[in-house]
Amino acid sequence: MSRAVRQAKDRAGGRDLTTGDVAAIIVNFNSGDLLGECLRHLRAQTRRPDRIVVVDNASSDGSADHLESEYPDIECIRSNRNLGFAAANNLAARRAGEAEWLALLNPDAFPQPDWLERLLAAARIHSECVSFGARLVDASDSGRLDGTGDVYHVSGLAWRRDHGRPAAAGVCVSGEIFAPCAAAALYRRDAFLEAGGFDEDYFCYFEDVDLGFRLRLLGYRSRYVADAVVRHVGSAVTGRRSPFSLYHGHRNLVWTYVKNMPGPLFWFYLPQHLLLNLGAVFWYAVRGQAGPLLRAKRDALCCGFSRCWRQRRVIQAHRRVSAWELRRTMSRGLLTLYRRGGG
Repeated sequence: MSRAVRQAKDRAGGRDLTTGDVAAIIVNFNSGDLLGECLRHLRAQTRRPDRIVVVDNASSDGSADHLESEYPDIECIRSNRNLGFAAANNLAARRAGEAEWLALLNPDAFPQPDWLERLLAAARIHSECVSFGARLVDASDSGRLDGTGDVYHVSGLAWRRDHGRPAAAGVCVSGEIFAPCAAAALYRRDAFLEAGGFDEDYFCYFEDVDLGFRLRLLGYRSRYVADAVVRHVGSAVTGRRSPFSLYHGHRNLVWTYVKNMPGPLFWFYLPQHLLLNLGAVFWYAVRGQAGPLLRAKRDALCCGFSRCWRQRRVIQAHRRVSAWELRRTMSRGLLTLYRRGGG
């Protein structure tokens, strides 16, 4: 624990007055033993959250059955149906009382003891930022990264920077990012609520990029905190590039572009957006996964396009930054898009 934080806690009888209250939120759905492991790591923090909220999305594996007895200090919200990642986090955020900060963790994310302290230290210094991302390390291989912040390309594709790269080759210096990965992130609660939280129609996947985009449009910034380290299993329940994750990710990709891309950039980069979507269908078709992609694009247009266009009017009416200032925060170039493949 840093000297400044320790002194502040001593003056306040153990409570950290320099950062405000923190509510840690975990959304659980059939996470098995991972949930308990995540909670044990959260309890071991040098700066423990002021409250811990677990939202259980009608798990059937018993993972939430003994939370109240084993972790009496947490608040467990049991839903009678699977609300999805987005709606469950929003529910917990609304019930977070007077918390100034929301610390989001996936059940398969295991933070190092000083994770929260490091994030809050960055928040004190960088008041222009309202969201902070961690250095995600592959839980099964400490020498490999899972991500160092989310990147957004002008075509609408997004990805986790440094995913799969050797740890030594990844970004090891803190700095600005487009948005944090919500598997382990810190959000200022008032900004989170001002932006409307996660879009609940997304259910899961791409909702953190979408929220990051809307926060950007409101003039807020995001930062990667290199010394806030979390071991992350990743897609432990849904499976990486499973039909479920492909469908939701590629449907929500379209909605994010339609809602959030400012007019000048929307029309200028629309050809790249169309190319991306066509290329993704081809990319996965040759790998025998055309079905989820075709359903995703169909539903993006037929089941949500008009809603997104209505949301767009509201979002763009409240935009506080210029289109070209926003463009500075995005990845660009067809070569970059080609190297990312189908996403």
